[in-house]
Amino acid sequence: MTAIDPTQRFSGRVESYRLHRPGYPPAIVDLLARECRLSRSSVIADVAAGTGLLTEIFLARGFHVIAVEPNQQMREACFTLTSQYPQLQCVKGTAEATGLADHFVDLITVGQAMHWFDLPGTRSEFARVLKPGGRCAIIYNNRRISGDPFHEGYERILIEFGNDYETVKHSHMTEDRLAAFFAPNAMRTASFENSRELTLDALMGRVLSSSYMPQPGQPRYDAMSRATAALFAGNETGGHVRMEYESAVCYGQLS
Repeated sequence: MTAIDPTQRFSGRVESYRLHRPGYPPAIVDLLARECRLSRSSVIADVAAGTGLLTEIFLARGFHVIAVEPNQQMREACFTLTSQYPQLQCVKGTAEATGLADHFVDLITVGQAMHWFDLPGTRSEFARVLKPGGRCAIIYNNRRISGDPFHEGYERILIEFGNDYETVKHSHMTEDRLAAFFAPNAMRTASFENSRELTLDALMGRVLSSSYMPQPGQPRYDAMSRATAALFAGNETGGHVRMEYESAVCYGQLS
């Protein structure tokens, strides 16, 4: 099987991603503003910004954010936020080659994307871009995968129908790998509860937002849709199911 370019994996899934992926708790901004000593003049670079789910919580607090995103469809979706937040700047770039100036930003954030990067190249680039004393924060919405029939059933659907789900799952960053990225500097951690109430359409959209799941017209899409509908029917309350996450934040200095 030919590996898919990570920068293109989400082409054709932008709307599902924008609408049905979980956002991030605003308390993350409070944490990082305090711990990273941010001020209203601070510049934040959100790398692999996607549609702007993480970008937006910093924009809402008045920060200037540069969203760095290689995928054109994702970048265009993020750019729509400028109508509400004119301080947003969207640029084409990757984690390994952001295109940003030397020692230009106070904080680099990465949401749900670190596992796609070349880590040595990324660390070198981030250290180049950060101001002296600047910080980096890596954030993951870690989906609950066990403990009740709904979350366990959702995980079974991903395993059964996902094209390379197990490969992607095992590529995700462990806390040890993240600590190695920050070394020899110390890495600090925090976590926040996060959840979404999903209708059947939203649950299906959440499935389709994952790069490894079949899309309409592809083999096994119909079977996947039936399995998702059955999971919803067996677990819904008041027309919704609740998908739970832990928003994990790892942050520190790289210089």
